[in-house]
Amino acid sequence: MKPKLTYIRFLFLVTSFCFAQNTKVSGYVVDQNEDPIPFANVLFKDSTTGTITDENGKFYIETDGNYDTIIITFIGYETKEIKLEKRVTYNLNISIIEEAAALDEVVIYTGKQSKKNNPAIDILRKIWSRKRFNGVRQFDQYKYDKYEKIEFDLNTIDSALMKSKLFKGMEFVFEEIDTSKITGKSYLPIFINESFSEVYGDNKMNKRKEILQGNKNSGFSNSQSVSDFVKDLYSEYDVYDNYLKFFDKSFVSPLSRTGINTYNYVLIDSAFIDDKWCYNIVYYPRRKNELTFKGDFWVNDSTYAIKDINLQVSKSANINWVKDIYIEQEFEVLNDSVFLIKRDYFLSDFSLSKKDKARGMYGKRTTLYDNYDFNVPKDKKFYEEEVDPFREEIYSRDSAFWAKNRLEKLNSDEKGIYKMLDTLKTVPKFKRLYNLASILGSGYIEIPKLKMDYGPIYSTFGNNDVEGIRIRAGGRTYFSSNDKWRLQGYVAYGFRDQKVKYGISGKWLLNNNNRLIISGGNRRDVEQLGVSLTTINDNVLDRSFASSSIATVGSNNRLTSVNLSTLGLQMEPVKNLNFKLSATYRTLRSASKEFSIDYFDNGQVRSDLSQTEFTFSTVYQPGLKTTGHGVERLTVSSDNPVIFASYIQGVEGLFNSDFAYSKLQLFYRQPWQVGGFGVLYSNFEVGKTFGTVPLSLLNVVPGNQTFLSIFGTFPLLNFYEFVTDTYATINLQHNFNGRIFSRIPVLRDLNLRERVAFRAVMGSVSEDNRAMNASGIAYLTPNLKPYWEYSFGVGNIFKIFSVDFNFRGNYFDNPNARKFGITGRFGFMF
Repeated sequence: MKPKLTYIRFLFLVTSFCFAQNTKVSGYVVDQNEDPIPFANVLFKDSTTGTITDENGKFYIETDGNYDTIIITFIGYETKEIKLEKRVTYNLNISIIEEAAALDEVVIYTGKQSKKNNPAIDILRKIWSRKRFNGVRQFDQYKYDKYEKIEFDLNTIDSALMKSKLFKGMEFVFEEIDTSKITGKSYLPIFINESFSEVYGDNKMNKRKEILQGNKNSGFSNSQSVSDFVKDLYSEYDVYDNYLKFFDKSFVSPLSRTGINTYNYVLIDSAFIDDKWCYNIVYYPRRKNELTFKGDFWVNDSTYAIKDINLQVSKSANINWVKDIYIEQEFEVLNDSVFLIKRDYFLSDFSLSKKDKARGMYGKRTTLYDNYDFNVPKDKKFYEEEVDPFREEIYSRDSAFWAKNRLEKLNSDEKGIYKMLDTLKTVPKFKRLYNLASILGSGYIEIPKLKMDYGPIYSTFGNNDVEGIRIRAGGRTYFSSNDKWRLQGYVAYGFRDQKVKYGISGKWLLNNNNRLIISGGNRRDVEQLGVSLTTINDNVLDRSFASSSIATVGSNNRLTSVNLSTLGLQMEPVKNLNFKLSATYRTLRSASKEFSIDYFDNGQVRSDLSQTEFTFSTVYQPGLKTTGHGVERLTVSSDNPVIFASYIQGVEGLFNSDFAYSKLQLFYRQPWQVGGFGVLYSNFEVGKTFGTVPLSLLNVVPGNQTFLSIFGTFPLLNFYEFVTDTYATINLQHNFNGRIFSRIPVLRDLNLRERVAFRAVMGSVSEDNRAMNASGIAYLTPNLKPYWEYSFGVGNIFKIFSVDFNFRGNYFDNPNARKFGITGRFGFMF
């Protein structure tokens, strides 16, 4: 299954102006000293079409209508009208002067607004009191049709790009260039996805179900993965909520109850919209570098329901790779008291730089809602039945289906995307670019003739103290993302130990409705077993991150030679609730002369171990989003809780198994959105082993001798520093997302992000297990008091790197104890 970043990288790689007869105006608004005026209101005269200047006083406005005058207003300044001499007018420099009226006769709001005697805030408080009674919230049940159109466009097209070698042989794509109504930039459409769904909801049961009826996109063979990823990228939101989450960031909504501490509000106008008298309120942020918007909204004077709203992320917001976010929502009047969302438009401008002339890519989502129906109940079974059954016809609907169900017709640009992509697929250069993007994104090289992929290429080289330099070659069968079965395998060789390792596995989806899967495999390899207490991922071919680290703190020679065979059966009877029963047989022995797993057995010292085990496990991940309907699925969003429990029974004598024992483990992970203060990530884990077993079957507290920041490990513990048979751990990390640094003048412009972490473990080991130990490793345990660490971190360094400064809290007398350490990680982060 191809990872989602493949498609984003591809869109970045492959991304005669056709001006429409619209009225277009751009420019700057300044004061008499030529200083920019941010958040000034600009609109076409005798209309409700307008915009607000950004932090630099810049604006762009466009409409389908024919207007010859714009009006510029800002509280505390004189209103100014500018006559337009032509339909397209760019780069105006508009100067407005401070108002000289008698200030004792009117209340003027400039800069940071007062929260008292402000009519805009009085209206805002009435919006809060009524929000539960607006929209579908006021009905017991609801149903509506939903049409969604998602488009990607390469923007800021100029002659240099059109003549570049990248597009040589593909110049025909520039016939589709147009200009954005929001930003005024030229853009080239390169991808479109359409979907039509029926949505059902029950407010009493707090249930919602969306049934996809049709999906279509412009030419990608893996359309399902593309559309699912994009839908998660533009997750649904409600402007009435206190926080709106985009790109893993929580923005303060202008309709939030905390909004008056974050935004300035100004009541600037009132007018009839669809025969409803509405107030127009402009809002803008009080401070820079926070996750906020600027914009305006129209609110009804009796129901205090939002009629129209637009939101634009402030330029100084601490968010990477996204230069601009713009949102428009329109609501229709069902009757005198019911306002329902009719249209939602979301535009984001992805770019490596936030400079105005930097090239980037637009991501646009248009969602339309229609055919509302209310108070038609469905039973609970309706909302819970089925687990993503795949229906091929959904992705191959004919033109008649789309002609009937499109709630908004495609314009000429959108129609042209389908034709352009069909033509591009026949161009050899385009195919090469796509294949390169696919390799970089997925890590696999496609071999279509053999119906297989080679890789993952990122595992080709490794290093540890036992194998020395390690090379690896592997592959998998791949017919499509929805394969019912899949085989995988690899071969590896270490130049120091001069030994060949290998692994092979297979899995088969027997039933798509409950995802009944049978799987099995065998792996003979070298692995670091002291880095994890529980393993939710059950892929027999996976090795721990510390098994082949390029660089470590101290020696990484406590490795084990593993010969593991597995056979398992799993199913998902309820969405995101999985059960698995598996049988494993493994033999273990030390892979290094410097490391021992020896134990006493009837007075004799043994150096190897054979063990047969049966495992029953269950994992529940509410809110988990996946794509695909084959034996393997791709995770679209993993920002969800995880509850994992397992019971392991070791059987003595079966296949010469050495030990009879039992092990119980429980793991809970939960991310917590703390409003505008960031995200708290938490892990809690407990476990106990019943019976007398040697080192290799005990619970080793996960150390980390690498230079990588790995959540869930203890970066100042050495491998096998603490060994337990009963344990409890807690791991907390809070990311403030720049909340603190944004208030420090020196750090504000660097857009750094701060985080803190705390980790602790407590555990013990029985005297019987201590007596069996012949490994030479002392069974140290944090049984009298918890072992703990804490750390301070700085993220978003050059937008891709973060560093953590880790401090040990106690147990300083342990052998080779490390009091302080620095770890880091690279990552693509918004």
